[in-house]
Amino acid sequence: MLLLGKFDHTIDPKGRLAIPAEVRSVLDPATHGEALIAAPGANETLWLWPERTFERFAEALGGSLLGDEDLLAFERHLFSQASRCTLDAAGRVRIPDRLLRGFGIESAVVIAGVRDHLELMTPARWETEQSSLQATHADVWRRARAALSDAGRRNSS
Repeated sequence: MLLLGKFDHTIDPKGRLAIPAEVRSVLDPATHGEALIAAPGANETLWLWPERTFERFAEALGGSLLGDEDLLAFERHLFSQASRCTLDAAGRVRIPDRLLRGFGIESAVVIAGVRDHLELMTPARWETEQSSLQATHADVWRRARAALSDAGRRNSS
């Protein structure tokens, strides 16, 4: 499953976000779960993960009962702020106010499909990021190719 595209949407007064039909069409409840998990993302935007994708990510972290301090801090930050958001019959999810406020999202929101998750941000943030990426487009691609090459070498070792 790939989550793709950019969508301009709004959060209604009850904090509900309509998940785009194009996104819903690739989400299979039997495979991906019945909900989306809203959680802080790595790039200071709000991420929505299919429930089972988020569970696999959590399992990959391993047990943290006696874990590394950095991992414990990361888990505390991520999991304490995460929220399970069930899709209603109209394909909407209710995102907690604390998360919307924390990311400066009021009404207008950009939803970006980013492979295995969705990223939510204000339209102004989207425009700023796109301008920055456009200015460094060739460099972004070069760094991505280098990172993929490095990952390939590590996996073959």
